[in-house]
Amino acid sequence: MSLSEFTAQLDALLEAGTLAFRQAADGEALEEARVEFLGAKNGRLKAAQKGLGTVDRDDKPAAGKRFNEVKQALEAAFDEAKSQGGAAADPRAIDTTLPGIRPATGGLHPITQTIEALKDIMGRLGFTVADGPEVEDERHNFEALNIPLEHPARDPKDNFYLSHDGVVSQLLLRSQTSTVQIRVMDSTPPPVRIISLGRVYRPDEVDETHYPMFHQMEGLMIDTHVTMADLKTVLRMFATSYLGEDVHIRFRPSFFPFTEPSVEADFYWNGSWMEFGGAGMVDPNVLRAVGYDPAEVSGFAFGLGVERLCMRRHNITDIRNLYRGDVRFLAQFA
Repeated sequence: MSLSEFTAQLDALLEAGTLAFRQAADGEALEEARVEFLGAKNGRLKAAQKGLGTVDRDDKPAAGKRFNEVKQALEAAFDEAKSQGGAAADPRAIDTTLPGIRPATGGLHPITQTIEALKDIMGRLGFTVADGPEVEDERHNFEALNIPLEHPARDPKDNFYLSHDGVVSQLLLRSQTSTVQIRVMDSTPPPVRIISLGRVYRPDEVDETHYPMFHQMEGLMIDTHVTMADLKTVLRMFATSYLGEDVHIRFRPSFFPFTEPSVEADFYWNGSWMEFGGAGMVDPNVLRAVGYDPAEVSGFAFGLGVERLCMRRHNITDIRNLYRGDVRFLAQFA
């Protein structure tokens, strides 16, 4: 058992025990509550003490300290209720002028907070939000994005293909949010200016900056006379709006099958450059695949890593902290 799980159990026990002592209508009810929570043999506090043995060795001192604190708090709550003769539950004995006990409340996960902030910034830049399915077919995930059958990005070892009865299908968990731009262009004539934020999946080896599931923000703008200068302007305006005026951004030449020319966008963080997304001008083959005429319209697309933006803003150094579910860590963002 982790330390956070053990302390959460203790906190719940303290809350339940304190409430039971306060609501005891008379001395008999108070004694029943004492046996239930503080009983030496079968009390709930005694049962919780056994959980100390399952806590990691390094966390035992902290776990033992919290256990003693909860024990003392329960005993104090019992003594207070006893001094009142077990009548705390009688409405006539309650001082309604005293402040109440504020209930514990949660908060939005930092990833969710980041997504909402990105939607707000891009909305002010004129982009609307579009959604798409996480389970995709090969046309939307590869073919319409100018990724041919022989391209290494389609290797089953680099994707999460779905199977049924042991047979691998042509469906897979999407590896990029670029699938949404295809779905939007399939059904929407130019001009188009959209973003899509959601989960994507790649069998990456887990480390401080990589995880097999992460979030991307896909951006797409299609219109007449759209240029690389428009793309760089949008990304710079976005970066300074989200990361601050002091952020340093650079663009490096790169290659993506669905953009030409292509660039990688980096920001400067903790003394080094970190990639936060790829971008480029939409390849004419992609425009043709959705029925657009490259002679009439042009556009740009970009895909940014939401986790990396979140980490940069909150000075988080390990992406794994975002998915461990440690309440102590997540409470910092509530």
